[in-house]
Parts: sequence; structure tokens; C-alpha cells
Amino acid sequence: MKTVNTHEAKTHLSRILEEVEKGEVYIISRNGVPVAELRKRSHRPRSTPDPVLSNVQLGYDPTEELQDDEWGEIG
Repeated sequence: MKTVNTHEAKTHLSRILEEVEKGEVYIISRNGVPVAELRKRSHRPRSTPDPVLSNVQLGYDPTEELQDDEWGEIG
């Protein structure tokens, strides 16, 4: 884990990002106080269904047009 100040982070952002991609973790500080942690983002495969959303069941066809009486009050 490396610590850099905001000026150094702005000046060397490309190099820092290359190191982060390799697994390095950076702490960015302002006036000696840690403000942010920069680490490689972990990716979930997009094909993995969300466990909560996969339980949602619709009782209608969302592609079917609504009838006039199904629109309800507007305003």
C-alpha cells in the first residue's frame, strides 16, 4: 500500500493507474489526512444474474400496450 498526496496523484495518475491495474493499492491524502483509497476494481461476470433481481416475477407482459383504463390518473 502506497500513500500519495493529491498533487502527486494528479501529476502521476497514469503511472499510478498502471500500478493499480497490477494490484497495488494507493491511499490519496490531502494535507496528510487520508481521503481516498484507490484499488483495482473487481469485476463480476455480466452473465451472472443478480440474486435479488432474479427473484422478481412480473404478473404481466411489460411489452404489451396498456389499455386506456389501465393508465390511471395523471396530474
